[in-house]
Amino acid sequence: MALNNLNYPLDFKFKITTLASDFNITDKNGNYVAYVRQKMFKFKEDVVVFNDESKTKELFRIQANQWIDFNASYSIKDAINTKNYGRLARKGMRSLWKSTYNILDENDQQKFTVTEDNALTKFFDGMVSEIPIIGMFTGYFLNPAYTVTGIDGKAYFKLKKMPSFFGRRFQLDRLIDIDDEDESLVILSLLMMTLLERARG
Repeated sequence: MALNNLNYPLDFKFKITTLASDFNITDKNGNYVAYVRQKMFKFKEDVVVFNDESKTKELFRIQANQWIDFNASYSIKDAINTKNYGRLARKGMRSLWKSTYNILDENDQQKFTVTEDNALTKFFDGMVSEIPIIGMFTGYFLNPAYTVTGIDGKAYFKLKKMPSFFGRRFQLDRLIDIDDEDESLVILSLLMMTLLERARG
């Protein structure tokens, strides 16, 4: 079970009709890639990735390894818990200013780093979003972007928040070819990161 042979860019589109942080992932042709559901009222993050919005087939599970804090990490496994893909680790206090995450493989070896391109975008987004009425429209003009870099120094993916009401759309593009297993690990890590970053504002 993997996420590869995909037609990029991928669109992450959040639903605004549910209380939970649910979003669809579709490819450039509008075909379903996955449906992501974050379980509500959990002390630790618990995210389920389904085949589509019908939620008939569970594909992956992402769960926090400890109580939510600045150094939380998130294990990525298949639905039946037989394969460990790796984990996403948020980098502590640096995330207060410029979001940085490490992506580690199943052997806990770092493979990739996700870095926010412009820290000022997040800073101003947080400030302006607190202003009544005006804050509702920050999703149209304050849109952070993130780059996934390998330990070889190459940029593999770019994730961008797209102009949208309530910041409900993100787009993921692959910049260069990547190993199938690594591709699955990166995509699953980024969908978890998207939930975390969207919650930050």
